[in-house]
Amino acid sequence: MPEFFKRQHKAAGLPPGTLIHIGEKKAEKVKITIIDYNEEKVEEKVVKKIDECYPYCEKPTVTWINIDGLHEVDIIEKIGAQFNLHPLLLEDILNTDQRPKIEDFDHYIFIILKMLLHETKLNETQFEQVSIIIGPNYVITFQERAGDVFESVRARIRAGRGRVRKMGADYLAYALIDAIVDNYFVILENIGEKLEGMEIDLMKDPTPQTLQKIHKMKRDMIFLRKSIWPLREVVSSMQRTESELIREGTEIFLRDVYDHTIQVIDTIETYRDMLSGMLDLYLSMVSNKMNEVMKVLTIIATIFIPLTFIAGIYGMNFDPDASPLNMPELGWYWGYMAAWVAMTVVAILMVIYFKNKKWL
Repeated sequence: MPEFFKRQHKAAGLPPGTLIHIGEKKAEKVKITIIDYNEEKVEEKVVKKIDECYPYCEKPTVTWINIDGLHEVDIIEKIGAQFNLHPLLLEDILNTDQRPKIEDFDHYIFIILKMLLHETKLNETQFEQVSIIIGPNYVITFQERAGDVFESVRARIRAGRGRVRKMGADYLAYALIDAIVDNYFVILENIGEKLEGMEIDLMKDPTPQTLQKIHKMKRDMIFLRKSIWPLREVVSSMQRTESELIREGTEIFLRDVYDHTIQVIDTIETYRDMLSGMLDLYLSMVSNKMNEVMKVLTIIATIFIPLTFIAGIYGMNFDPDASPLNMPELGWYWGYMAAWVAMTVVAILMVIYFKNKKWL
């Protein structure tokens, strides 16, 4: 389950632009990958030092620099110095609790997104912040850990499929954003299957464990909504931007991503309504179940009230020899059997009455 409230006391009181990693350390070592390509060729390699990325700044080819791991602040600082990145931008990269947003810095565009990954072993959704910097001929991505949803983009670059090798850095950024948004549909499909299973369990036999599942799912949907809703503004701003970094040919593809984002948001809202309905249904079914139990107990108690009355009267033990008015039935030969017959008849008559009233 994602954490809603992250501790940020390390950054309190420090000057703006102070570089401190805020968030969980999700990678043991920082991994730097470079993919440099044009229409004719592609070069891919993993570098050990950030200095090896600098020569690609001056190349006319498109360069994608991907950094997995944010805990080594000096690497982020060196990249900022080389690409002339604003200190506040670097601070936002290291603070992994940022909401999705876009900022235009004239000679580059800065985007923050939330990437969702389904953890098969834990059977839960993992959230990760991805920062993207779009330059004239380069794209730099910052991830919290290794493993992402960009493998399809890498495969297209290696094989030269589609338009990615023929277009610029802005199209590469679009492809990365599109991969993140497309993976939202996979996550939502998994959530939909879970909701269907929970609904079946709820209709069969609602238990406290079912309520816990509903509560956990509601928290996940709140965090999911918080992570995806601002994405609509990000993609819309990319469409409307006047920056020369976003070419006219890329805008039509951004409109497609915008449509997908709206579909994701609508699905999230639908699931949230379903969860609210399931919670109300759980409370109603538990209440009805309790009412059924109380009805049975009330009927049993009502049947035994006259029986208890009869038993109480004949348990008073007044001596019939002292007075002819003192329970002459105690001296009857069939008195005990008569009492049992009377109580049995009363009980049967009451059950018949309850059935006619449809209380049973």
